[in-house]
Amino acid sequence: MSTLLCSIVCSLLIAQAWTKDLPHGPMTNWSGLPTPPEGFPINYYKEVHYFQSEQVHISIGEEEDSMVITWSTMNQTESVVEYGIGGLALTATGKSTKFVDDGPRKFFQYIHRVTLRNLKPKTNYVYHCGSDLGWSPMFYFNTLPDGTDWAPRFAVYGDMGNENAQSLPRLQEETVQGRYDMFLHVGDMGYDMFDQNGEVGNAFMRQIEPIAAYVPYMVSVGNHEEKYNFSHYSQRFSMPRTQDNMFYSFNLGPAHFIGFSTEAYYFLQYGIKQVVFQYQWLEDDLKEATKPENRAKRPWIITFGHRPMYCSDDDGDDCLNNESLVRSGLPIVKWFGLEDLFLKYGVDLEIWAHEHSYERLWPVYNHRVYNGSWDHPYTNPRAPVHIVTGSAGCDENTDKFIPHPKSWSAFRSSDYGYTRMQVFNSTHLYLEQVSDDLEGAVLDHVWIIKDYHGPYNLKDEL
Repeated sequence: MSTLLCSIVCSLLIAQAWTKDLPHGPMTNWSGLPTPPEGFPINYYKEVHYFQSEQVHISIGEEEDSMVITWSTMNQTESVVEYGIGGLALTATGKSTKFVDDGPRKFFQYIHRVTLRNLKPKTNYVYHCGSDLGWSPMFYFNTLPDGTDWAPRFAVYGDMGNENAQSLPRLQEETVQGRYDMFLHVGDMGYDMFDQNGEVGNAFMRQIEPIAAYVPYMVSVGNHEEKYNFSHYSQRFSMPRTQDNMFYSFNLGPAHFIGFSTEAYYFLQYGIKQVVFQYQWLEDDLKEATKPENRAKRPWIITFGHRPMYCSDDDGDDCLNNESLVRSGLPIVKWFGLEDLFLKYGVDLEIWAHEHSYERLWPVYNHRVYNGSWDHPYTNPRAPVHIVTGSAGCDENTDKFIPHPKSWSAFRSSDYGYTRMQVFNSTHLYLEQVSDDLEGAVLDHVWIIKDYHGPYNLKDEL
């Protein structure tokens, strides 16, 4: 009896020693696990096969009448989307890419992409994605109107994590209500997607599925995506006309949008070429967008990047400095700064995040305010307008502000929340800040009204 008891105890101790370092939560593949000790039952942990589609999200495609469906499976399957108007009458296929997290366990998954083409504008499509080995639930999306004569609606925010995603439940409710045509997530997602061998990234992508599977979810990169050379960010999302999602542009209604990487300026261990290539691409894109025939169609030019040029948060970030890298360029040589570039081509609105707060700036250039007039500062502003919106909610909480901001700071709030934006037409754009702390109350709002879009004349005085 004592021999049997000893054998059982020894087996349990061996099992405990072998499994004590395994991460908690659902395991999907077993690459990188240690070899069991001799005599340990080899089938004690049987490989789990998981063919089910998850982490479903959509983004606009390269053509105006296309939509890209992206999802993950933990085992390799075909990449199929069945879709249609009122039923699953159509089928599209695509490809999958094996993505290996670079953490110690080397966990992997397969990321699938399928482009739906020749979609009818202003039409409700239902779809599911997967293969004969397993399908996602049924989702739907509304295609966007074509042309420029409509008023797209956006939810805009940065810095939303897996933990303390304070704004997410309200955004989920508003998605069901049909409140948005697009989401702009301006960097820092999951906090951090690489953590726990990528399981935090998987959890975050599942969290946003109730909004991102229904409405195009467009992103720009933040500092919390940097690990393993931004691999989780570049592999998990599918932005148009780009291989790694770092910089790209698209047109929507009367506006031209440009998403770009501020992180190129801060992680130079990946090479200065990323700064040079992006700067040249930005100027080429702005040249094209500001050709008279193009700006006549889409007069608003809106940029979105993670780290702001200006801020008044009390956290020691670069945007508190007189010459931040994004604004002024690389140290000493002052090359590739974006403030002069955006001013030159008449960028109308610059959206930022990174600071865990909301801040609206007066029209500003080189720390000087260029309001349109004393009574109507945002009517025909004489410099770009900046909005910082990074308080969607993460495990780092919100930021406090310095007590005495500079003259360019117009409104500040440390409430959790997000920004709503609507581009009404060629002359009117509306922004408002929603406080989740105050149950969805609007804390701040502003109309930007422009009778002219183009280069700014800083010599004009009020």
